Amino acid sequence: MAQSMVPAGQWAAFDAIVSHESGWNPHAVNASSGAYGLGQALPGAKMASVGGDWKSNPATQVQWTLNYMNDRYGSPNAAWAFWQTHHWY
Repeated sequence: MAQSMVPAGQWAAFDAIVSHESGWNPHAVNASSGAYGLGQALPGAKMASVGGDWKSNPATQVQWTLNYMNDRYGSPNAAWAFWQTHHWY
């Protein structure tokens, strides 16, 4: 499902970040910060901008995470380049 939402040329970077951040667990919570979900939104409620089902719908979380990467870094590839240097994004 996620691969159909993320542009093919951006998939490897998107997958790498989500794998590192949450292990693809849509219910992942960072014990120290409280960041939530696949993309580790902080606070998790930010994902409500994409859908009210953000706590339980991985598709909503994928869309929010993709939007975040595009808005903040320009693309998942650019977000991954930042992640590789800083180990966060």
